[in-house]
Amino acid sequence: MTAALRFDPIRLPPECEQLRKEVRAFLADEIAAGTFDPHRPVQEDADNREFSRRVGEKGWLGMTWPKKYGGHERSFLERYVVTEEMRVANAPVRRFFVADRQSGPVLLKYAPEHIKMDILPRICRGEICFSIGMSEPNSGSDLFAAKTKATRTDGGYLINGSKIWTTSAHIADYMIAIFRTSQPTKENRRHGLTQFLVNMKTPGIKVNPIDQITGQQEFNEVVFTDAFIPEDHVLGEVDGAWKQATSELAYERSGPERFLETYYTLTELVRAVGPDPDARSAEGIGRLVAQLHTMRRMSVSVAGMLQAGKEPVVEASIVKDIGTVWEQQLPHRVRDLAAFVDESASNHATLEEMLDFAIKTAPKLTIQGGTTEVLRGIIARGLGLR
Repeated sequence: MTAALRFDPIRLPPECEQLRKEVRAFLADEIAAGTFDPHRPVQEDADNREFSRRVGEKGWLGMTWPKKYGGHERSFLERYVVTEEMRVANAPVRRFFVADRQSGPVLLKYAPEHIKMDILPRICRGEICFSIGMSEPNSGSDLFAAKTKATRTDGGYLINGSKIWTTSAHIADYMIAIFRTSQPTKENRRHGLTQFLVNMKTPGIKVNPIDQITGQQEFNEVVFTDAFIPEDHVLGEVDGAWKQATSELAYERSGPERFLETYYTLTELVRAVGPDPDARSAEGIGRLVAQLHTMRRMSVSVAGMLQAGKEPVVEASIVKDIGTVWEQQLPHRVRDLAAFVDESASNHATLEEMLDFAIKTAPKLTIQGGTTEVLRGIIARGLGLR
């Protein structure tokens, strides 16, 4: 079926601008207290439990969720502002971000009531961390090639197999994962996958770190050996998870985090060239800022559509595709523009350190959250081109 591609021209309402001031003041206090250094992107994004709790206390987790579950019933546009400010400041969001962005909405939609009442308030308080189990060895981002099996047993399922590139699995309390409960059919290769809530303390689960060139531990391999998952931890329709995962990705792929991961290199370049840049620097920075503004308008539009109860899967995929390609290329563009920056600039050393880190981390950006090839397939299908 062909989707009608649309990016509504949405503007942030006044309450969002007031909220932005509150978030900036909070982050300024955290920086002053030494919680994190905004000039050390991602290196500082460790498992910061206390920061997560303080964000929860401010009411900035589960912002759009019902108050019944600890949420605050605010808008997706207000949540957008919080995410944007956290990302621009390089705040340590790792512990709560996945739970707030996509795991919570999945539980809201598909989990039994007793699980909602137990887990969702803890997410809102910033107490627990989630990871996502989709990719597998030898299948990458091809979700429908998943082979990790969930076999029925008394009271639930036994899980055997492995997931890979599972961000934050080493610190996660829970994982929302997709396992194979039956074989695909010739007519529908999407058939046979089921979504589960996995307690990461379950016996039979082993997490193996995947070291990165940056020195970080962010990704992991997770191996399941007869890991028991209770029946009530099945989320949604058995054998029908592909429909659920597709709508979930509208949350994962459309936010400002999809183009702001290396943004810090641009702000440091602006600081380095100063208030009176030469023509070459001014033109280069102008182009980058114009591109950034365009992606931001698209991302805000998707947030507005989510607020309206829509599932803008194709539009979200476009934001993710364009955004991650841009943020992957950004450090290289900044390095070119920084070639003529005076070495006496006060932040020259900081800029060089940031560029070194960003260039090392950039290769992962078009892979995490779905490869560009998979995204373009989704976009093409939505436009009726395949």
